[in-house]
Amino acid sequence: MNRLYLIRHGENKANITKEFSYKEVDYPLTDKGRLQAQQTAKHFAGRDIDAIYSSPLKRAKETADIIADRLNLAVAVVENLREVNVGDLEGRPPTAENWALHNQVLKAWYNGDLEARFPDGEDYLTLRDRLRAGFRRIIDHKTDQDVIVVGHGGLFTATGYELCANADPEELRDQPLHNCSITTILVGRRDGHLSGELVTWGSHHHLHGDAAELVSGSLEADASAEGDG
Repeated sequence: MNRLYLIRHGENKANITKEFSYKEVDYPLTDKGRLQAQQTAKHFAGRDIDAIYSSPLKRAKETADIIADRLNLAVAVVENLREVNVGDLEGRPPTAENWALHNQVLKAWYNGDLEARFPDGEDYLTLRDRLRAGFRRIIDHKTDQDVIVVGHGGLFTATGYELCANADPEELRDQPLHNCSITTILVGRRDGHLSGELVTWGSHHHLHGDAAELVSGSLEADASAEGDG
């Protein structure tokens, strides 16, 4: 089994503005995001990491580059690791109404409607198959290697758990993946199919100081946080 460290990118402007960002909206890291990436790089320093892969979006690639520089590795960009395709929501303002539409699609997925689709975007099955294809490329010809995969919270949360028989999707959805959090899974092939085991989900204990001042990724999450005080 290969050990994959799934790292959500560091903070970028869209985390603050709550903009939808799949392809056209593509911000680099903020100062805090770079600090988060630096602390994550330090966390992995001295470990035997065999490879680093990244989403093509700036926030993920920049996070991966900072980690790779510390580990003296090159970054391989994998298109399949791009964030969830929310279709024309990306061109809309991040209003409560548009976020409600976004969350309506997610809730449909969670309730078993896997063909529910973002307007001109992906449905669950398309997204799941895309991520699985990316993982297959990443572990191809690898055995017992440790690999860093830098991607996105929406992508990992929506379908990543499916590889892991020991994962409880409802429990994981209640534990948001913060910027530069680390999820660890073991992934291999069994009878020609991907098979995985969840080790840790969304750990961010390696972050400290300003880097540990985390922000949510949605208006809904912000409202919940305010309601909780």
